[in-house]
Amino acid sequence: MADRRLKVFYTVARLLSFTRAAEALHMTQPAVTFQVRQLEEHFNTRLFDRAHNRVSLTEAGRTAYTYAERIFEIYEEMENAIREITGDVSGALSLGASTTIAEYMLPALLGQFKRRYPEVNVRLRVSNSEGILSMVENNVIDLGVVEGPVQNRNLHVERCRLDQLVAIVPPGHPLADRSVLGVAELMPHPFICREEGSGTREVIADYLQQQGLGRNALAVCLELGSPEAIKGAVEAGMGVSILSRATLDKELALGRLVAIPLDPPLTRQFSFVHQRQKFRMRAMEELLGFARDYCEGQTGAPQPPAA
Repeated sequence: MADRRLKVFYTVARLLSFTRAAEALHMTQPAVTFQVRQLEEHFNTRLFDRAHNRVSLTEAGRTAYTYAERIFEIYEEMENAIREITGDVSGALSLGASTTIAEYMLPALLGQFKRRYPEVNVRLRVSNSEGILSMVENNVIDLGVVEGPVQNRNLHVERCRLDQLVAIVPPGHPLADRSVLGVAELMPHPFICREEGSGTREVIADYLQQQGLGRNALAVCLELGSPEAIKGAVEAGMGVSILSRATLDKELALGRLVAIPLDPPLTRQFSFVHQRQKFRMRAMEELLGFARDYCEGQTGAPQPPAA
């Protein structure tokens, strides 16, 4: 319903990138450029300066951006108000999640949500926690679900559930018969970890520091981009690791891996993240409600909100 040219312009202006705007809008870059050019022809002025491979707003562009922001906020308020009256929940919702959450927490949650609200089109983006926070901040996605602490004060954070991390080793490993482990006992063994920017990696580094060890105290032999890859490498005898207990059900049932709790326990928060000032769509409110119920069922008690 909103003017397509204005929406494309607003996205480019917010991201200051035609390439990133095309990705966020699921359009080709030439199509984005065409829409912006049409709006510039309508106003008979340039809205962007494109010099030295950098995009910036002209004075007219800054004015157009200010009004566009207000227009889209009022438009969303109007849609929500009418849907409150009609009881209709529909539209598109962009959701982003870090790898562990996307693979092990969201499938059941999104399945229930889609059965309740089939008219809502949910698009899921998967990245590490750092990537998801960047997408939320740049308004590429409406809502993010991430692991570990969030330091960005521009974003609203709502705690979801507590997740336990455990040491994993292959059967027959010298540590496999231990009931608990101190993290220092992993130091002599080759360690397999997630890539830089991963929430899991950051939580482990913080834990090492809290135990009086260096953040890089473990003997890292491999950096891998997903829990599945790490589990396969540990199972193959390439090293040991620390992963979320929630990711290990299949391997533990089949006897392919051994999980050992850490002493003291290592836990982290899963959190919902969205922009503080972003007007929330009805579909987003409903998804957050579903997610809160899911998390309460997982933990046995609701987690308090955090600013």
